Amino acid sequence: MSLMRLDKFLAEAGAGTRSEVKQLIRKKLVSVNGTICANPDEKVDPEADAIVFKGKTLSYSRFHYYMLNKPAGVVSATEDPRQKTVLDLLGPEAGRNLFPVGRLDKDTEGLLLITDDGVLAHQLLSPKKHVDKIYLLTADGAVTPDDIKRLEEGVDIGDEKPTLPARAEILESGPISTLTLTIQEGRYHQVKRMMEAVGKPVLSLKRLSMGSLVLDETLAPGAFRPLTPEELQELIAGRA
Repeated sequence: MSLMRLDKFLAEAGAGTRSEVKQLIRKKLVSVNGTICANPDEKVDPEADAIVFKGKTLSYSRFHYYMLNKPAGVVSATEDPRQKTVLDLLGPEAGRNLFPVGRLDKDTEGLLLITDDGVLAHQLLSPKKHVDKIYLLTADGAVTPDDIKRLEEGVDIGDEKPTLPARAEILESGPISTLTLTIQEGRYHQVKRMMEAVGKPVLSLKRLSMGSLVLDETLAPGAFRPLTPEELQELIAGRA
C-alpha cells in the first residue's frame, strides 16, 4: 500500500472526521512508531507503521462506515440535481463510492448507515437475514390492541404477499398515538403502508436502530460520525 497522510489515515480508521483528527494530531495525541507526531500532513505506511491514538493502536480499513442522524427534507440518494441528499450532509468527508444502506423517505428521520462496503450493505438489507429495524412513529388516531395484533401477524399492503410478522408496542394511545414498530423487511414505504392498512396514518417517523446499530441520540439531525470499532465489530458479527 502506498503512503498516505496521517490525518487521512486517522479519519479512515474511525478516530474522527478529517477536521477533528487534525486537531487531535496538533494536540500531540498521536504517535507514529513510538514518536509523537503533531503534523497532520505526515506521510505514513498503514501496513508497516505502528500508529497509536489515546493508547490504542489503530488499523487501516479499506471501507468507511458513518452513522448519520438523517433529518427530514433530505433524500436518501447519492446524488440528486434538485434536492439535497444524505451525501451532501457529509460534505468533504463523502468519498466517491459511499452510499446509504437502504432508504429512508424524504420526510423520515433517524438512523442511516452510509458506507462503501457493498457486502455488508447486502447482508443488512437481505430479507433472508432477518435484520431488525426499529422505528418510532406517531399515528393519526387511537392505536388499539387489535391494531397491534394485525401488525404483528402481518398485513396486506397491496403487494403479492402480506408483510412478515412484526413487533409493535403502544407507548401512548389517543387522538395521536405513539408506538414502536420492528420490521425485518424494507418494502417501499412499508411502515406507512402498514399503518394505513390498520387505518392509523403515520404523522411522523424515525428509525432508531438497524440490527445491532443504534442511533446515537447525541447526534443532532443532520450530524454524522464514523462508527466506533465496537459498533462495526458487532454489526459485522451479526450479519452472518
